[in-house]
Amino acid sequence: MPRTGRLYIPGGYYHLLGRGLEKRSIFEHTVDKLDFLTRFSKLLRRTDSCCLAWALMSNHYHFLVKTGHTPLKKLMAPVLGGFAGAYNRRHDRCGYVFQNRFTSILCEEQGYLLELIRYIHLNPVRAGLVEDLESLGYYPWTGHAGLLGRYRQDWHSTDLALTYFNPSRRTATAKYMRFMQAGVDSTSAIDLAGGGLVRSYGGWEAIARLRQEHKIRIGDERILGASDFVEKMLQEDEIGVESRSRLLRKGWDLERLISVICNTLDIEQADLLKKARANKLAEAKAVICYWGNDKLGVTTKEIANRLGISQPAVSKWIEKGRKLADNARFTRIID
Repeated sequence: MPRTGRLYIPGGYYHLLGRGLEKRSIFEHTVDKLDFLTRFSKLLRRTDSCCLAWALMSNHYHFLVKTGHTPLKKLMAPVLGGFAGAYNRRHDRCGYVFQNRFTSILCEEQGYLLELIRYIHLNPVRAGLVEDLESLGYYPWTGHAGLLGRYRQDWHSTDLALTYFNPSRRTATAKYMRFMQAGVDSTSAIDLAGGGLVRSYGGWEAIARLRQEHKIRIGDERILGASDFVEKMLQEDEIGVESRSRLLRKGWDLERLISVICNTLDIEQADLLKKARANKLAEAKAVICYWGNDKLGVTTKEIANRLGISQPAVSKWIEKGRKLADNARFTRIID
């Protein structure tokens, strides 16, 4: 069965989680933790995303991320793939490291964001890795210590996370600690997997009917929020899908895009196979990669094969193309 698409909302808050194959420990050693976080931090910056909360456990990870204008798969796929290869080399093994794809839960900001921050940061306490909240404040493998000013990571958006408690950092920190302590003391927990809330909306089958344009079933994503939030997010996702379908119905494909861009910039299509610097050829490659992937849904592999470059190179051109796309020369080319 082919893999399914993910719900993607630019600027959305997502709870990302995944675990080792067969629940095996993959973060036992410091070098593995640092490797994973280093890869994650680089992709956060590259995709214009930010992280509000995080935790690394022995066999799984949690991140609360606010997305930029890049789909989650382009954030996590290089992180997980790169880490898996390095992990296998370090530990002299081969095969899969992670169990299935990562899970992404779209979170409604109002009412659930703070609960997720607490849920993620309390993982080591719940698992017995640290004794209590005071010990958690000196534990380096969650974002909790960072919010208190310790072990701060430059990629962890602590200021943004604390503003949800109070504009004043000092007051926000105090409120955050009281909120965390209440979570430790509580014997009940909110369902943060999203399934129950989605079922209350009518089930995945009902939601799938709102996405008929996708021609796919909903996969491992979840939506954490009230029913009106669920519907709004799905409709926003549909806007991008419908726009892409409209362009395809008008006859747009990668070859037509290449032809139009080359004519606009007065370059030969054969030149696209040459190396490009800071010139018209570079602009052409950047816009072709960005619009081909973003507006037409062409995979980076297909674009790489057509332009004779690597997939990582396509990703870099996409980022450059994003900045060029609003240029007056290009704005009305594809519509």
